[in-house]
This record gives sequence, structure tokens and C-alpha cells, in this order.
Amino acid sequence: MSDDKIDPTAEKLKGAVDQAKGHVKDAVGGLTGDVGMQADGKIDQLAGIAREEFADLYEESESLVEKGVSFVRDKPLLALGIASVVGTFIGWLLMPRRRKA
Repeated sequence: MSDDKIDPTAEKLKGAVDQAKGHVKDAVGGLTGDVGMQADGKIDQLAGIAREEFADLYEESESLVEKGVSFVRDKPLLALGIASVVGTFIGWLLMPRRRKA
């Protein structure tokens, strides 16, 4: 399972490289009048921004998961109680109700 983890710092670096590459393509395309190259540059810039944002979200979610895990380890009975109440409430919401005649 540890193989599924990404390195947020590496992803941010790749995003910055994609953005820089996109800026260069956009500038060269603008100077040469190549609209296709300009479009590729804009796409690379957007891909770099998206990659950086994903890395930020991944870091935030990792910290939230760690907080949840530590909460369950520290207070297992309270966590079980909360899960039971939430599960019962969701079951009550999703359960089809009988109509009285």
C-alpha cells in the first residue's frame, strides 16, 4: 500500500516545470505566430497548475487521515460510538419507509 503514495514535493516540482515549459511554448508560439504551439503552452501551464493543486490537496488529505487514525487509536470506544450513530442515521435516511393506509 505504501507504493500508492505520491511525493507531494516532487509533484509540485513537476508542476512548476510544466508551467515553465508552457510559458516558453506560449512565448515561442506568440513570436512565431504558431497558434498550435501557443495552445500547447497554455495546456502545459494549466496541467502544471493542476498538478501543484493536486499535490496541495494530497498533503491536506494525508494530514486529515493521520488525525483520524490517531483519534481512533487514542479513543477507540468513542470512535466506535460515533461510527455507530452515523451508520444508524444513514441507514434511517436510506431505509424505505412504509406508508400507513
